Amino acid sequence: QVQLVESGGGLVQPGGSLRLSCAASGSYFSINDMGWYRQAPGKQRELVASISSGGSTNYADSVKGRFTISRDNAKNTVYLQMNSLKPEDTAVYYCNAEVGVAGRWTDYWGQGTQVTVSS
Repeated sequence: QVQLVESGGGLVQPGGSLRLSCAASGSYFSINDMGWYRQAPGKQRELVASISSGGSTNYADSVKGRFTISRDNAKNTVYLQMNSLKPEDTAVYYCNAEVGVAGRWTDYWGQGTQVTVSS
C-alpha cells in the first residue's frame, strides 16, 4: 500500500509564504511524476505544478513566478514553495504521484492540506 502524507498548510497573510511537503511511503518500485493540485470551495480541482522524475517542471499560469516545485528523490518527497500568496490561492492542496506498483503505474493522492490566505 502506498501513502502520500502532506504537511505545511496553514493560515498566512497576503504576501506571505508557505512551504508544503509531501512524502511517499509504502511498497513500490518507483515514482514517476509528482505534483500539487488545489481545490477551492465551489470550484474544480486544478493542477498547480508538477515535476517529473528527471526534474522537468510545469506550472499553472496563475502561480508562475510565485510558486516553486521541487523534489528529493532520495526521500521520495515533493515540495511546493509558495511565495507572494494571494487570497485567491486559498484552497485545499493535494499531493499527487504516479507510483509504480506491481508492474504498473497508478495515481495516488494525499489527504489534502488547507491553505488559507487572509488578513
